[in-house]
Amino acid sequence: MIPTTPPTAAPTAVTPRSTIPAPSRRTLLAGIGSVPLAMGATAAAPRPGTGTAAAGRAPTTLLRGAELVLTMDPALGEGDLGLLERADVLMRDGKIAAVGRRLSAPPGARVVDVAGMLVLPGFVDLHNHLWQSSIRGGCATQDLYGWLGGCNRVTLPKIGPKDMYRFVRLAALDALQAGVTTLVDWVHPIPFATSEQYIRALDHSGLRFVYAMAQGIEDLDLIPRVKKELLDPLPLASAQVSVHAGMPAVNQLRRFHEVARDLGVMLNSHVLEHRDDRAQDPIRSLRTVGAFGPDLLMNHAIHLTDEELDLVAGHDVRVAHCPLSNMRLASGIIRLPELHRRGVKAGLGHDGGTNDTSDMFNVMKAAVGLQRALHQDAEVHPTIPAVLRMATLGGAECVHLADQVGSLTPGKRADVVVLDPGTLNFAPRFDWVSQIVLNGQPPNVSRVYVDGRVRKARGELVDVDTAEVVREAELAAAHVREAG
Repeated sequence: MIPTTPPTAAPTAVTPRSTIPAPSRRTLLAGIGSVPLAMGATAAAPRPGTGTAAAGRAPTTLLRGAELVLTMDPALGEGDLGLLERADVLMRDGKIAAVGRRLSAPPGARVVDVAGMLVLPGFVDLHNHLWQSSIRGGCATQDLYGWLGGCNRVTLPKIGPKDMYRFVRLAALDALQAGVTTLVDWVHPIPFATSEQYIRALDHSGLRFVYAMAQGIEDLDLIPRVKKELLDPLPLASAQVSVHAGMPAVNQLRRFHEVARDLGVMLNSHVLEHRDDRAQDPIRSLRTVGAFGPDLLMNHAIHLTDEELDLVAGHDVRVAHCPLSNMRLASGIIRLPELHRRGVKAGLGHDGGTNDTSDMFNVMKAAVGLQRALHQDAEVHPTIPAVLRMATLGGAECVHLADQVGSLTPGKRADVVVLDPGTLNFAPRFDWVSQIVLNGQPPNVSRVYVDGRVRKARGELVDVDTAEVVREAELAAAHVREAG
């Protein structure tokens, strides 16, 4: 614990304000649900201080003297990113209590000196498949369909509950240490026992997460069961329903949409990631079942026509952009400037095994660079400030969490990242906002707070034996190889 220091000047806090509460890929993904998975033993218990083991009220913490705070709230600071120089951030009861200069430390508060540091909201990863840490670097010469057939489809059936815990734990902690505090995980069809271990690993990581469940039609009843029994009791968890969108399975899609509507959660679908997905007519299928609207999150959405762009905008459909995965799989380049001009809400995602590791800095840089290279225009959307917003508040808006996270607005949950710019890859100071995107790397993430609890401090995950996490993942990988 860092000792409390007395305030040296009268506070000038910002007053809180109110917040605004071949076969297609989908056919291949859906087919996984029909393959029985091997069962395994229960995973080892988490270390103290992680997940639900950290019960009780979050400590009051004052981050004192940051060189720059990017609040993502124009009402709190300068410009669209709400910039404040030489400012403090106070976290109390898991929420942002105040942002401003010379804040007083409440009695008993932990005061953390962040002089010279940059403070911003935690990143929101809008699309992932954490279990695919099991196939990192795999099928590197394949496009989407080759990767699905050669790595994705053949690996998932070999992963039992215990090994699922190990792979998900590895990837979740990788995301957390890189500054991701909220993650949407599109989870392939798996049995209930495997879901238990998947969610357990997410919970133990300390991440805020959205568990987007896919299932075979014969196991449709597992979705409400997983939500009620496994997700609803967890304060950092929420649910979505993941689906295969396409006219050949439109009746099944309709039933899944009904389940999502009954549960009051979003529908989450891969849409037009590959040019050959057009044969499935996913847009028409989603419109046919009445899913087109603000409760639909479309991943990738690369090959939209002008008419479809208008439909997406007109119905307030949300989009997850995964530039590194799209590049890796030769899938194409999203029409992001056109989506932006139409006012479509869009965020950024890693996309599991084809992102290969967690690095939102690299995702942001790729999102900017792809459009500049394609359009030969250095001012095309997304600009540097726009991509930072996409990685934080923009992602939160896409999944109806902007009233809780995505900015450092007082009253929101205290999901906060502290960056150290005093490193060989980042220094010297020139334009820190641009340097976050263009020079930042996961090792620059010095501290991470989720719901006011410190998850990473002084560059190391708290109460996590990373060597043990890696050893367990290697053991799980050996089991997969042995399964042939």
